[in-house]
Amino acid sequence: MLAHHMATMDKNDEAVSPVIATVLLLAITVMLSGMVFVLMQGALNTAEKAPPQMTVSVRSLDNGYHVIRITSLDQTLDPGRISFNLQEQGNESNPSFTGYVNDAEVYSVIGSNISFHDRDASYSISAGDYFVIHSEEIGADEGVWSFALLEETIQYVLVRVELPPMNS
Repeated sequence: MLAHHMATMDKNDEAVSPVIATVLLLAITVMLSGMVFVLMQGALNTAEKAPPQMTVSVRSLDNGYHVIRITSLDQTLDPGRISFNLQEQGNESNPSFTGYVNDAEVYSVIGSNISFHDRDASYSISAGDYFVIHSEEIGADEGVWSFALLEETIQYVLVRVELPPMNS
């Protein structure tokens, strides 16, 4: 009789009905997808950073060069995203000199017409780094010339300065 009773218990007792199991699976799925959404929402909505703020100092040297030193910068910048423009003001017939800071003929090249020197060798633009312009060679020692740095990804002018007259 005991064997007969055990056989009927196994046959009639089910742990959870199929309807309740389906509802539980759906509830768990909805909860997990909601948690994933909340976690990913924070990663997708990044706060927009303020544009970089930069100040520079400009010196003309007796040997025909201008040195533009970055005196302050509130964040380091990628040289591949920063372009420069050296242009004579009011004279459209004179060519302007443009390029990116990380160009092979600009980045840490001694003796080129326009060169950038990364003082801390970190492959980034930071305070203390500087540009050297061979003004006498490219004709920027006469007239009024301006030098500008542009952050290309957000099209933001970091700095625009006028080159001082060459020392005589």
